[in-house]
Amino acid sequence: MNLSGLGSRVSPGPKTGRKRVATGVWAGALLAAAIGLAACSSSPSTSPPTRGPAPGSSASSTTTTVASGSLLAPAGATDQTSAVDGISCNSTEQLVFHIHAHLAIYVNGAMKLLPPGVGIGPPLQFQQTSAGPFVASGSCFSWLHTHDSSGVIHIESPVQRVYTLGDFFDIWGQPLSATQVGPAQGAVTATVNGSPFTGDPRSIPLNAHNVIQLDVGSTLPAPQPYTFPAGL
Repeated sequence: MNLSGLGSRVSPGPKTGRKRVATGVWAGALLAAAIGLAACSSSPSTSPPTRGPAPGSSASSTTTTVASGSLLAPAGATDQTSAVDGISCNSTEQLVFHIHAHLAIYVNGAMKLLPPGVGIGPPLQFQQTSAGPFVASGSCFSWLHTHDSSGVIHIESPVQRVYTLGDFFDIWGQPLSATQVGPAQGAVTATVNGSPFTGDPRSIPLNAHNVIQLDVGSTLPAPQPYTFPAGL
């Protein structure tokens, strides 16, 4: 509010009565302006609230981005107390051999997500992050496991060896063949780092930063690239 405009409306006169009236008008104007300013400062903002990153978006360069889609299958209840394909589930993560691969699955062109907690023994302890649910801990960690639905497979082993996609699906408790990926059945087309893989999909190696894509059905999306976050 422009208070100088209010002052210009009061003309000085020779009579003291007029001066008192003018002074009263000036004081009233100041009081009204102060009340108006206070009301403006105390009224709620009309701008929408600031929202944080939605699940599936990246909050920073180190946050794993989770794509949209439904889960292919739940994490399952595979007995983690017994070794699977010679792979144990230990009370702590084994970091002698520590690499990561990425798996994307499409069924008739629709993306299907890996569940968080594959290869992690219950009870699972979840944390809510900007990228969605993240399994922070459990009763044990298999050498192959997932923490979230980003598609990143964590290979954390006490020995250095070649692990395969078949090993991971066995730990998950889901079938994998040339005609089936989990509960989805149909012709399976596989690519690794953008190139066709013509062998048994179970034999696909989980090498460091391998980008693996499995397409089930006749609809074949183009191989999708994936950039691993810093630190993975």
